[in-house]
Amino acid sequence: QVQLVESGGGLVQAGDSLRLSCAASGRPSSLYAMGWFRQAPGKEREFVAAITWANGRTYYADNAKGRFSMSRVVAKNTVNLQMGSLKPEDTAVYYCAHATYGSIATMTEANTYDYWGQGTQVTVSS
Repeated sequence: QVQLVESGGGLVQAGDSLRLSCAASGRPSSLYAMGWFRQAPGKEREFVAAITWANGRTYYADNAKGRFSMSRVVAKNTVNLQMGSLKPEDTAVYYCAHATYGSIATMTEANTYDYWGQGTQVTVSS
């Protein structure tokens, strides 16, 4: 069983930066990738970014490219999401997710991920 705990959310102004962190604990049998998703009120959960654990390669949604950066600290089983140039439309609950298995083709799909954190609220005011 894997437990994921997110931290770092909050209220910021448009143009500000914010850093989210996710710490994983437990004994996963394997780890293919970690991802960040977000869900705004009345909208479906959407992919934000992911990182493959073996080589640290990152993948981003189009609306995150150039503004967000995901990284991992292997020794601490932690991933971070550095968000910059935040916009009001980035307001959402951000979820950390763990994929025991997966592929590059499915990394953006929520059903690839088998463990989820409780979410952390990010609110960007205009």
